[in-house]
Amino acid sequence: MTASAVGVHATFLAIEGGCLSLLGSRLSALGSRALFATLLAALSAGCDPAPRHRSPNAAPWYGVDDFGDTIRLNATPTRIASLNPTTTEVLFAIGAGGRLVGRTTYDHWPESARFVTDLGPGIQPNVEAILAAKPDFVLFYASQDNRAAAAKVREAGIATAAFKVDRIEQFDALTRLLGRIVGDSARGALVADTVRNTLDRVRTLVKGRPRPTVVLPAWDSPLLVIGGGSFMSQLVEIAGGRNVYDALSAPSPSVAFEDIVRRDPDFILVGPESAARLGAQGKWRALRAVRGGKFLILDTNVVLRPAVRLGEGAVSLARLLHPEVVK
Repeated sequence: MTASAVGVHATFLAIEGGCLSLLGSRLSALGSRALFATLLAALSAGCDPAPRHRSPNAAPWYGVDDFGDTIRLNATPTRIASLNPTTTEVLFAIGAGGRLVGRTTYDHWPESARFVTDLGPGIQPNVEAILAAKPDFVLFYASQDNRAAAAKVREAGIATAAFKVDRIEQFDALTRLLGRIVGDSARGALVADTVRNTLDRVRTLVKGRPRPTVVLPAWDSPLLVIGGGSFMSQLVEIAGGRNVYDALSAPSPSVAFEDIVRRDPDFILVGPESAARLGAQGKWRALRAVRGGKFLILDTNVVLRPAVRLGEGAVSLARLLHPEVVK
């Protein structure tokens, strides 16, 4: 990323002696891809900070998850089944990837996650497969479809927690919480702060520039769009745009097609396959943006998940919305 004439200062992570350290630098001194490659490699490397920050025996520990259930941990977990792609990414980033004994079919980042046993889908998971992995702690996605599975795992004497991350602030809180759970609060805070600082730098970079309006179609039938309750709408705002449905509190509300036409967004933000499909559908040509070919193609690898790469997602969106600033 270049900051043009704007000398934007950044604080980012570098690898020193196999561990993480904070360095002051200029955002313009390193291209965005190289910067984030360095950041993400460091965060997923699994190196531990100084031992004084670790508290592996700080137990018992109690908390409440997004189901409202009590999290009871009598010891720091060492065999974790993560059936939530966001928690899998966070655990690798805070140096606990080596404790994973199970993941979902959809957990593909970092690359090391592919070597963790695939326990199947994260929705209505196979309880027998989970128990066979012999975890001492299981993380679920907080969908109502997973309540029964979580209850059965707890009945087997295994601690569980369920989380749902729709907003950036929920990711921040979850990352810090997982740091405490695995006995490394410092590392959890470091990861959360790094993502937050990156988002702040992007917000500063595009401050004062015109804000193009966008719509983010999420599903065809029924027609769903990304609403203001989603982290993706937050990323659009941070990157210098405005989601025409940011006032709707639901993450993915159902809307009428005629309402999208009435709101007349400047751009359509979609993945590559959706762009071709929408462009071929006659009704979508009622939109000025579609007639003008104003599709902005999302990097779905970094934008579609509220996890460690949120900062990279904001950079990717800012590059689409403000290419004159973010190269």
